[in-house]
Amino acid sequence: QVQVEESGGDSVRPGGSLTLSCSVSGDTKSVGCLGWFRQAPGKEREGVAAIYTSGGHTVYSDSVRGRFTISQALNAVYLQMNDVKADDTAMYFCAVLRVCGTNVPRKYLEVWGQGTLVNVSS
Repeated sequence: QVQVEESGGDSVRPGGSLTLSCSVSGDTKSVGCLGWFRQAPGKEREGVAAIYTSGGHTVYSDSVRGRFTISQALNAVYLQMNDVKADDTAMYFCAVLRVCGTNVPRKYLEVWGQGTLVNVSS
């Protein structure tokens, strides 16, 4: 069983930066894709970024492209958030994906964590 755990969420001012971390543990040899998604109250889940663990290719949603960067280490995946704005406020989750992308139906999310809260406010 693969386990993921997010950390790094915090309050940040608009235009600021924040880096989220996701620790990946367990039997990870079959993990081909890791992703970040977020959900704000009253809104649908939104995939923001994903990364292929083998080749390192990345995918971003239009709303974060150019501002966020997903990267990986041996046992972790990160989301660097730059130039954040109020609409970025949400619970951010890390997930193991069966299909690599940002617009991924829930059934393809194999494992996800408890989330870490990002609050963008002045």
